[in-house]
Amino acid sequence: MPLPKHKKYTIDDIFALPEGKRAELIDGQIYNMAPPSPFHQKLVMELSATIRNYIKKNGGPCEVYPAPFAVFLNQDAHNYVEPDISVICHPSNLDARGYQGAPDFIIEIVSPSSQRMDYLTKLFKYRTAGVREYWIVNPLTQTVQVYSFDGTEDSTQYTFEQEIPVTIYHDLKICISELLK
Repeated sequence: MPLPKHKKYTIDDIFALPEGKRAELIDGQIYNMAPPSPFHQKLVMELSATIRNYIKKNGGPCEVYPAPFAVFLNQDAHNYVEPDISVICHPSNLDARGYQGAPDFIIEIVSPSSQRMDYLTKLFKYRTAGVREYWIVNPLTQTVQVYSFDGTEDSTQYTFEQEIPVTIYHDLKICISELLK
């Protein structure tokens, strides 16, 4: 007996969602997104500002885009994500809808409902799409899992108290506990 067929959704289905409803599309499956907590938003704001200030001070083509920001990860009809923070160094891939392709650096802030998605599904999708660096910031454990896919792949876990080197910028280190003071 054949397995029941599940509908494979497209980006058109994401854009047809009711106003204010946020969801991501990964391999044709829709994943609803819960509203973020105030602490989640504070982390997004502080990390985004730190990276943006670094870029402005040092010049270069990169830009920081906090969520909600559309990333058409594989440039196909079945993958659409809204990373908490996207650092984009190839502005030619920006269009009126968002970014076409893999951002250079992505940060996701884990919530209790997104752990499986951030640590497993998105890790795989971001790595295979060509993201150079991926951070998973976990407020519950006060840890940051850093994945570098640029050159030799590496994964290191840090605490909020440690200085975390940003792989794509050799002279930028971020201490999350310092940002939260």
